[in-house]
Amino acid sequence: MEDLLHYIWKFRLFQKELKTTDGQSIEVIDVGLPNTNEGPDFFNAKIKIGDKVWAGNVEIHSASDEWVRHKHHTNKNYNSVILHVVEKANCEVFNELGQSVLQCEISYPEHIRDNYSFLIHSNTDIPCCNYISSMPSIHLNSWMNTLLIERLERKSNHIQTLLDRFNNSWEDVFYILLSRNFGFGLNSDSFERLALSLPLKYIQKQGDNLIQIEALLFGQSGMLDNIKVEDDYFTLLKKEYEFLKNKYELKPLDSYIFKSLRSRPTAFPQIRIAQLAALLHSSHGLFSRVTGCEDLGRIRLMFHVNASEYWQTHYAFGVTSERKSKYLGDASLDIILINTVAPILFIYGRSIDSEMHCERALKFLEVLKPEQNSITKRFAKLKMPLNSAADSQAIIQLKREYCELHKCLFCRIGHQLLIEKF
Repeated sequence: MEDLLHYIWKFRLFQKELKTTDGQSIEVIDVGLPNTNEGPDFFNAKIKIGDKVWAGNVEIHSASDEWVRHKHHTNKNYNSVILHVVEKANCEVFNELGQSVLQCEISYPEHIRDNYSFLIHSNTDIPCCNYISSMPSIHLNSWMNTLLIERLERKSNHIQTLLDRFNNSWEDVFYILLSRNFGFGLNSDSFERLALSLPLKYIQKQGDNLIQIEALLFGQSGMLDNIKVEDDYFTLLKKEYEFLKNKYELKPLDSYIFKSLRSRPTAFPQIRIAQLAALLHSSHGLFSRVTGCEDLGRIRLMFHVNASEYWQTHYAFGVTSERKSKYLGDASLDIILINTVAPILFIYGRSIDSEMHCERALKFLEVLKPEQNSITKRFAKLKMPLNSAADSQAIIQLKREYCELHKCLFCRIGHQLLIEKF
């Protein structure tokens, strides 16, 4: 309930006639800035108490006795508190200097409490599901734009970690991110581990030799171990990998981390590795080419690669199948562009203060088709706008960072529902 009180204070939803517990009138000039770290709840508030204007911090509790329970009376950080805001004042409070801290009780409309209880304690995964369709489009569109930027910035945390690890080498980071997204969800972590175990520089040294790139990727994935296949391609891969493994002192992963369960044959990890190998073979300096290209169609062509000849008639080593090209499909290409190209462009633009790259990333997302997954399908039924990848990325951010964490108080849809009287 304290979260709700913070919310009430922040958005001035309390009754306007406030008084201290000793009867002095209160005028809130500025509620202050929310503090997410240790210390008082709101910094730099400006409050007129009686005929005197105070500048300082505000602490909020459900009841006065929580001040002592939280040991604020022994903490110097709370000596700057000018007002203790509570729902129930049940005792006097003092700071670490022994000075009495002014207090006031706040009240707010009953429907806000009811709406809050409904949102927080709802059993459904999207508490506001019956309200979304009536949300004014101007508010919804603004919120979707914010969510999209949040989604891109959230991805920047992982990318920044990789940049720190690889001494700000964007080519290396792009290779890791690209490899991860070739796992397409089910094998994303496994493909990232594969890329991390196989430095890009070793692939680049074999850049003109597709069979050696395949040998490195399949060998590092552990897929050349513990199986007996008698065909020339497998034998050649195994021979090449043994040489390269010794040359670069590589240690392969365990093949069991790559999963095929409930996947279509065209999405088997063996096919994805073969496609990744073909892309790495045909596209030297891929990051530089992507960031230097303004045309999404041309970027799409860079990624439109076919697995090598062996995989036209195989889905796994040693098991022949009807001949079929193994190009990345349109839906798979879209996922790579949404989750690899757009984020890296946006974050790279931020890092070099290039508005052009950031706007290009957003433009790409606005023209790409929306993702089709359990989250987007669920929100589509609720009449959420889903016209592009920008929309689907915003919806994924909403579901994962707000709905699943019950952060309705921080969501603009939740805010509208909270303050309205039904």
